[in-house]
Amino acid sequence: MLLFILGVLVIVVGLALSIGLHEIGHLVPAKLFGVKVTQYMIGFGPTLFSKKKGETEYGVKAIPLGGYIAMIGMFPPRKGEAVRTASTGFFDTLVQEGEPAATKKPSAAATMVEDARQASAESIGAGEDHRAFYRLPVLKRIIIMLGGPFMNLLIAVVLFAVLLMGFGAAQATTTVGSVSECVLPATSDRQTCEASDEVAPGAAAGLQPGDRFVSINGTPIETWEQSTEIIRDSAGDTLSVVVERDGVEQTLTITPKLTERYVLNDAAEPETDASGDAITEQVGFVGIGTASATVPQPASAVLPLVGQTIGTTANIILNLPQRLIDVANAAFSSGERDPNGPISVVGVGRIAGEITMMDTIPAADKVATMLGILGSVNIALFVFNLVPLLPLDGGHVAGALFEGIRRFFAKLFGKRDPGPVDMAKLMPLTFAVVILLGGMSLLLIYADIVKPINIFG
Repeated sequence: MLLFILGVLVIVVGLALSIGLHEIGHLVPAKLFGVKVTQYMIGFGPTLFSKKKGETEYGVKAIPLGGYIAMIGMFPPRKGEAVRTASTGFFDTLVQEGEPAATKKPSAAATMVEDARQASAESIGAGEDHRAFYRLPVLKRIIIMLGGPFMNLLIAVVLFAVLLMGFGAAQATTTVGSVSECVLPATSDRQTCEASDEVAPGAAAGLQPGDRFVSINGTPIETWEQSTEIIRDSAGDTLSVVVERDGVEQTLTITPKLTERYVLNDAAEPETDASGDAITEQVGFVGIGTASATVPQPASAVLPLVGQTIGTTANIILNLPQRLIDVANAAFSSGERDPNGPISVVGVGRIAGEITMMDTIPAADKVATMLGILGSVNIALFVFNLVPLLPLDGGHVAGALFEGIRRFFAKLFGKRDPGPVDMAKLMPLTFAVVILLGGMSLLLIYADIVKPINIFG
């Protein structure tokens, strides 16, 4: 149990550090560009600890599910209007200068917008207007908002570099890892052999786990893929196979059998046709599997792995609605979770705890797995924060880009500068996004408790 707790703590601490560094990615450029930052917080809810240094309060809050920095003047005031606090004390409204206040009660959406403007205005102290976030040029605002996701990307690159270059990655070897007892077509419902099944060619020829391929029909074998290609193209042909067993070379005679196998893509997943059915082909089959070995990788392997992980994460996010439906169906029925589907921090912690507890996994492999998990978490933070919706960083970037484009065309056609984009108008949409994100988090946490993903089969 202590090992399980240790695994969970590793993920919790790693996630907290990732969030903290994400916010530093925002904090540093904000201060360099002269924006006043009043708070730097890890977590949400009640403050557990804080200390003020200079003009910024640094602290930790009770709910470690995010973080934020508070910059003054996030939203610009509306043109031609002055801020006035409503007499009720609950709502802040804006009135046109020189005109009487409207007696009609503002809608909830309008109230939300005006509250955001009022809060932004109140964050700016006397003589500090030039330090407001909205006053910055578009490029500087984009740099500040991209600083957080970029930091997560940098963390992921470092973690994956340590993982690949320090620990290595599993690679197929020319050594036999498993030998099938019988021949079963790929479309068979059974995965176990029965007495009536035909003996697999590899087992019939006497191949054993641990045998290392030396040559096939006189062709030296240097990779597992090379041996697989020869076998698949040699259905019905007798092959002379030289293997090394316990340091001694032995010659075996194997005749691959023509059988049905799935056509696999680059990700080793079955390809499908237009109707969604898996595509099969007739190829030579011996019934063996490779033994993998962990081999340190060159630095050139790091960025491709990062890119692959980004692509996988982006695909999950693009298909998030359907994937959440699948999670809900599994959580509230007898269905199984998709091991490649979305997962909450609770699920990540549980997986880390289970891996730490397993006696069959060497300590080095456990450390490597933790690095991989934390690297993937940071990729998820990077990609998710680029979604162009407030309150995510991508929403602020999208707003700044729209403002830059609008000002560019105004200057191009000799029109008056339209000024900053009124992002406060998006507060109702932001509120809806927050509700959706909260609901998604609760669903994933519930599913990870009642129907956790089983990565060990």
